[in-house]
Amino acid sequence: MTDLKDPVGLAAELIQCASVTPDDAGARDLLAGWLRQLGFECHDVDSATGGPLIRNLYARRGQDGVNFCFAGHTDVVPVGSSSWSVDPFGGQVLNERLYGRGAADMKGAIACFVAAVARFLDKGEAAGSISLLITGDEEGPAVDGTVKVLDWLVARGEKLDACIVGEPTNPNRLGEMMKIGRRGSLNGRLTVFGTQGHAAYPHLADNPIPRLLAMLNALNAEPLDHGSPHFQASTLTFTTVDVGNPATNVIPAQAKAGFNIRFNDLHSGASLEKWIRHTLDVLGGDYELTIEVSGESFLTQPGALSKAVADCAQAVTGLRPEESTTGGTSDARFIKNHCPVLEFGLVSQTMHKVDENVLVADLESLAQIYQGVLERLVGRG
Repeated sequence: MTDLKDPVGLAAELIQCASVTPDDAGARDLLAGWLRQLGFECHDVDSATGGPLIRNLYARRGQDGVNFCFAGHTDVVPVGSSSWSVDPFGGQVLNERLYGRGAADMKGAIACFVAAVARFLDKGEAAGSISLLITGDEEGPAVDGTVKVLDWLVARGEKLDACIVGEPTNPNRLGEMMKIGRRGSLNGRLTVFGTQGHAAYPHLADNPIPRLLAMLNALNAEPLDHGSPHFQASTLTFTTVDVGNPATNVIPAQAKAGFNIRFNDLHSGASLEKWIRHTLDVLGGDYELTIEVSGESFLTQPGALSKAVADCAQAVTGLRPEESTTGGTSDARFIKNHCPVLEFGLVSQTMHKVDENVLVADLESLAQIYQGVLERLVGRG
């Protein structure tokens, strides 16, 4: 029988579910089975509005007091290269490290959620409620995952009071860093239109390439900002410039470019789109712009939640985590609309890489940290 207090064994079993987005491969049911043994009421919150069926899980134990939530995802990115030295879905321990896709991102942290709860409950009944919000759509489009579970909770009249997302937040050593916010992300796709013609007769055509270059130069002319108290400076990065013209003697009819903006709390997706369109309109000409904002920037002000995580991490590791907002986006961007949320998990060095792995000792330490947070924020009955 599975030892629910052992994060290493739990993580190994989860890794053995080859749950590459959008496939669940039994991960949701495996986790739900463990949680039912601990007295949780489990709900399947599946969704397929964006494509394939996504399996999500919401589990809660208790109905009184605060509702403290652990959030994460059982889906993983593809294996990629075939040059793994171990079975990527073997969950094998070698040289004090647990190997497998998802070990760091983030089946290891989910195993620590379960082990921490099991250990916490072994010492007595909780004063409040404990919940887990687990999605199978974090590594994918993220339209049928966490956001759908949150909508389901709102429809039920159920709320979360605080949440830890178990993303791998530590650059090198467990205890170095927590994420108290994230930058927003905006993707822009720009097409500039002209009139095709012969390269020897440019006066008879309208070349869109110089106008595209002028527009890109204008967008990149000045820094978006110089940072804010909790955020680094926003960045604008060009990701592609494409004409698709194989001929050397033809002026193309259109030219395209793509760019990504990672923005801090001095901006919103709407304010950036307004600035982009104004900048392009000043230059004039026929163009088409599409904007997609995958997440707004957010910040959970330091308080009881961040102090509990920092105190418990320091007690276990000797390190006090930096309160950071670096990196990309995560599902915390959805949860922040419902309750205070931060991210704290394992070391991120091998996530998405060949031979993804975590230290066995880190799994034990993270379970201890999560258990300490439960002692502080949920308490005893």
